[in-house]
Amino acid sequence: MLRRILTNQQEKLLTAERGWLSDLRVALARFEVTSEDQATLDHSIAQLDEIFLLVVVGEFNSGKSVFINALLGQPVLEEGVTPTTTRIHLLKHGAATERTVAEASVDVVTAPVDLLRDINIVDTPGTNAIHREHEAITQDFVPRSDMVLFVTSADRPFTESERAFLQRIRDWGKKVVIVVNKIDILESPEDVARIETFIADNARTLLGFTPDVFPVSARQALRAKTGSDGRDLLTASRFEALERYIVATLDETERIRLKLLNPLGVGAHLVDKYISAIDGRLESLKDDFASMDDIEGQLAIYKEDMAREFNFRLADVENVLHEFESRGMEFFDETMRLVRVFDLVNKSKLKADFERKVVADAPQVIEQRVNEIIDWMVASDLRQWQAVMDHLSGRRAEHADRIVGQVGGSFEYDRTRLLDTVGRAAHRAVESYDKEIEADRMAESVRMAVAGTALVEVSAIGLGTIVAIVATTALADVTGLLAAGAVAVLGLFVIPARRREAKKELRDKLSAMREQLMSALSGQFERELERSLHRINESVAPSTRFIRAERDRLTETRDELTRIQEGLARLKAQIESL
Repeated sequence: MLRRILTNQQEKLLTAERGWLSDLRVALARFEVTSEDQATLDHSIAQLDEIFLLVVVGEFNSGKSVFINALLGQPVLEEGVTPTTTRIHLLKHGAATERTVAEASVDVVTAPVDLLRDINIVDTPGTNAIHREHEAITQDFVPRSDMVLFVTSADRPFTESERAFLQRIRDWGKKVVIVVNKIDILESPEDVARIETFIADNARTLLGFTPDVFPVSARQALRAKTGSDGRDLLTASRFEALERYIVATLDETERIRLKLLNPLGVGAHLVDKYISAIDGRLESLKDDFASMDDIEGQLAIYKEDMAREFNFRLADVENVLHEFESRGMEFFDETMRLVRVFDLVNKSKLKADFERKVVADAPQVIEQRVNEIIDWMVASDLRQWQAVMDHLSGRRAEHADRIVGQVGGSFEYDRTRLLDTVGRAAHRAVESYDKEIEADRMAESVRMAVAGTALVEVSAIGLGTIVAIVATTALADVTGLLAAGAVAVLGLFVIPARRREAKKELRDKLSAMREQLMSALSGQFERELERSLHRINESVAPSTRFIRAERDRLTETRDELTRIQEGLARLKAQIESL
């Protein structure tokens, strides 16, 4: 319908507008726009093909229905002192006065009135109606309007509920005209002027601009138009000034201009709303990133600290072997002498002395040191899980009352669920952490690693037993060497040579055992540390992936909305210059 009266310039502007609004619809769908906002945008776009829509709003008993009847010059709508308008009434031109149901909350009323050939008028339930759904109906319909006539009563102008409603209208970028009805109850023209000034000043503060204000008596105007003594009464009603304004203002060019501007106001409002929501979500994700970075930083420090502490603890184990070697060197120096020739011949005594003086309690001390390392690793792993859990618990508590981006979709639910999943994983890890079982598992891993490298058959024997077996087996050759050396004891150069060989043999054997043990411990430590870090990272990973993906999606959507926002602003400037 609109296209039939458009100039080429207006046609181009309409095409551009449809393009921008289509882009907006796609962008909002990507952001999971609410069904209400999607419907508002769809209705607003559809209105481009409809006749000019003038929506009349106001509180119950402000005289909206009487005002519309006066505007039409006949009692088309029902009037009364109780809320008679509980549904939207869409008035259109028709051959007869009829009422039909168009939508769930909308009745179409036709009447043979010339004004309705160019303009459709909407009567709405009161903004302060007893039934809150009536007010919701009005709020949902206002975005479809091309111009809003806000009717307030002279006996209670600009109430608090009217202020709140006008503020919501302002957010949609509508052209607003204020009608002060029932001026016939005022005592003097000065009273009318004071109320008109009061409303104009307050509206300017509220809306950011001074709307046109028309004081009228709709009741007098209707009586004048439907009675026999109408001239004086019509003049007293001051209704003609409003009618002239409507006719002059809403000529064809202005109707087209407002018609094109209407969806832009809706689009700009939705763009602002969702950019604000996206910014809120991005800000929340920024905090989430910081939280994940904190955990990542904790894990990096944890890994460094564990490696440094492990090296210190490993040195304690090495010291036991160094002391073992020192005792062995002293033993050979003390035993492999000419004066001890008879002791050297006694192989069993020599071996017993070696085990008592050299091996001594080394296997038990090594096992104790290794067990201390295992206990330390288990306790450290548990503390790290506890730190992750405490960190996330603190973050959830910090943001428990914070609501961001609540405009539909599952963002907050998904985000909270994933963060809770990480927290629950940490909580379960802490609750289910059995130190004894974990220590036994780790000790068995170390024992098997040592046994594997030493090629010792083991079942349930301890690490100390393994070390003792390795030590005595390795040193069997040494004692054999000593016994064999005793045969040549008369040679003065034989014993020193054999002593040097025995020392070298012992060093080589202990060096091999030290390398096997250190390698086994270090390898197992690395595996256990990586295992611990991997478990925590696996718990955090779903949340991290969500945060990254959501940030990329939100950033892309925000960039698109910003592009649309700039396009709508340029288009608005072009339309306003028509």
